[in-house]
Amino acid sequence: MDRAQKEKVVEELGQIFESSGVVVVAHYAGLTVAEMQDFRARMREAGASVRVAKNKLAKIALEGKPNEKIGDLLNGMTVLAFSEDPVAAAKVADEYAKENDKYVVLGGAMGEDYLDPAGVKAVAAMPSREELIAQIVTCLGAPASNIAGAIGAPASNVASILSTIEEKAEAA
Repeated sequence: MDRAQKEKVVEELGQIFESSGVVVVAHYAGLTVAEMQDFRARMREAGASVRVAKNKLAKIALEGKPNEKIGDLLNGMTVLAFSEDPVAAAKVADEYAKENDKYVVLGGAMGEDYLDPAGVKAVAAMPSREELIAQIVTCLGAPASNIAGAIGAPASNVASILSTIEEKAEAA
């Protein structure tokens, strides 16, 4: 790799470290090509990406970045998993680490915050952006569905409610 190619890789990695919601660093020594392809496919499905780069170039790209502390994790055969969604990459990386002993999560970063392996697990346990949106929509839609259910109730239910109100008015 010549100097120009290295500079391009450093620039790409710098962009990843700046624009990603989460970056997970892991060891992948011993993974077969098929296992790595499976991992990449799972990441793609979740809207995340995987990057293998020379540790020295990644450390250079981290210089001056808010998440510079993850440079300490870049030793040995490391792989970077990242996504704009602050949960997606962590979720897939954590699930894959549970299934495959050769993939070991070392830590990562979420914005400026350094994450140890327990921190990555905690982020992975959080609901994704899509799940949060679905929960909010459900909460907003619940009152409307209750009103619609009452309006659509059979006339006999409405009649019994009205007769109960009439009986209470006569008793008072």
